[in-house]
Amino acid sequence: MGGEKGKPTNLSDIEDDDEEPGEVIDSAPPQNVGEERELGSLGLKKKLLKVGESWETPEFGDEVTVHYLGSLLDGTTFDSTRDRGEPLTFKLGQGRVAYGLDHGIITMKKGERALFTLPPELGYGAEGRDSVPPNSVVQFDVELLSWITVVDVCKDGGIIKKIMEKGRRNEKPGDLDEVLVKYQVALIDGTIVAKTPEKGIEFYVKDGHLCLALPKAISTMKWGEKVKLIVQPQYAFGEDGRVANDGFAAVPPNSVLNIELWLLSFKSVIDVTGDCKVFKKIIKEGEGAIVANEGASVTISYTGRLEDGTVFEKKGVDGVQPLEFTTDEEQVIAGLDRAAATMKKGEQALLTISPEYGFGSMEVKCDLGTVPPCSNVVYEVEMLNFIKEKTPWELNNQEKIEAAGKKKEEGNILFKSGKYQRAAKKYDKAADYVSEDASFGDTEEKLVKALRVSCWLNGAACSIKLKDFQEAIKLCSKVLDIESYNVKALYRRAQSYMEISDLVLAELDIKKALEADPQNREVKQIQNTLKQLQAESNKRDAKLYSKMFARMTKNSSTTTKKMKLEKAENEKQEEVVAMEVETNTDNSAPSENGC
Repeated sequence: MGGEKGKPTNLSDIEDDDEEPGEVIDSAPPQNVGEERELGSLGLKKKLLKVGESWETPEFGDEVTVHYLGSLLDGTTFDSTRDRGEPLTFKLGQGRVAYGLDHGIITMKKGERALFTLPPELGYGAEGRDSVPPNSVVQFDVELLSWITVVDVCKDGGIIKKIMEKGRRNEKPGDLDEVLVKYQVALIDGTIVAKTPEKGIEFYVKDGHLCLALPKAISTMKWGEKVKLIVQPQYAFGEDGRVANDGFAAVPPNSVLNIELWLLSFKSVIDVTGDCKVFKKIIKEGEGAIVANEGASVTISYTGRLEDGTVFEKKGVDGVQPLEFTTDEEQVIAGLDRAAATMKKGEQALLTISPEYGFGSMEVKCDLGTVPPCSNVVYEVEMLNFIKEKTPWELNNQEKIEAAGKKKEEGNILFKSGKYQRAAKKYDKAADYVSEDASFGDTEEKLVKALRVSCWLNGAACSIKLKDFQEAIKLCSKVLDIESYNVKALYRRAQSYMEISDLVLAELDIKKALEADPQNREVKQIQNTLKQLQAESNKRDAKLYSKMFARMTKNSSTTTKKMKLEKAENEKQEEVVAMEVETNTDNSAPSENGC
């Protein structure tokens, strides 16, 4: 069953590439038992003899185990694993079998049996082989018993992963996740050099474990997946090897390792705040896919501890009532607030919260203990229930207007207390409830328009306080698109333009605002500020131009002097040449006497 030398193992050589670019090719219907089809355009034919299991098929690089019988068209058998009583195991795409047969096997399912007919160029070619004459059409009756998916983890041959048992879920662990694994590590000669306890061992992927290969391989595995790894020295213990310890043998320098690895389970860890200051480790998955989100009314139980295990607070356990609060309302510490918004109903999680999102630099007395200044805190939390805030499309028009008004007032309270970031979010939500995409009646439109304008203006004021001047310009521009002479919008946009040094556009907005309200004191004040900025800008420009002109004058003077020197040098040279010419003329001229 050996392959023909020199034949490329390239699927594109078998597949039909005649379709026009952009043409949609419908998938072929399932093949019926007894039906024969041509695969591609080079003459490879497949006749289905027995239907296989599932829908998966092997790929090039996978390790397949097959029974086969190879014969000529006249029925003469030239090779048979069944006669030998032992199936053949080989890696697809490496020329171990006739070239076309590799491409036939990748269409088969586990347990399937098929008869492949190979023309000479896909079989044994012009040379033939033992018992196969040159230029023979050959047939292979193949049964795909099983296959093992083989993965080159690092794409350099350093870690080859053979999947012995597929995982039960599609998720794979991330760098932050905590995994529970079992493994056994052996040298090529079978000596076991490391082994986990029967219950396995836990560690965080990002922290690594044993050797470099383990976390790299684990990050490609699914929950419950079992694999065999062949690990080259650079991903094992390298040139130094490892000394004997913990009752296991030493690993010699430059050793290749065989590792049997089982990913029993893993706990997802989420960086809630994106700055590694609040981590959520999911202990128990919640129900469905919906999370509480901001503005939800949540009910949670929890135990709060210091890093040393000291309990300082409990809610919803040991007879204490659960805690009810609304997320994004600062009713609890920021870390607990932000994490709760990401939780599903029934979810249990372990939160690790840094002081910035916890109790800060102050000592805080809680129900069961005191939290010292600058303490990391740990919460075991369960989301018992939550009621999500209704979205705009779940409300009728009157409810949308009421919700927008309520959010706006909440924003105003936050603005007055200096909480500009949270106030901006409230104004943004309020504007969403009465967005221009919604359909309001004529009697409602005037109120809705006023609400939108007010929310955008207030949002712009928050952005200016937060020094996000581009956002302020965007919000003011939205107002001016519908009220071109809105003085507040012109004033705040002019302020923002001045902050980003766009004095020309600032001046245009101020002039327009004064056209609408010539006596507006605030606009006149920033007009004066603008004049000062323009004067300072003019001074800077004048100074800059002065330096430029001085440099140009200096360069011009230097150039002029250089030109004068060059001219004088040239004139002097011309005089010398003239003198030389005159001297030469006198010396060469004949005397008037002719003698």
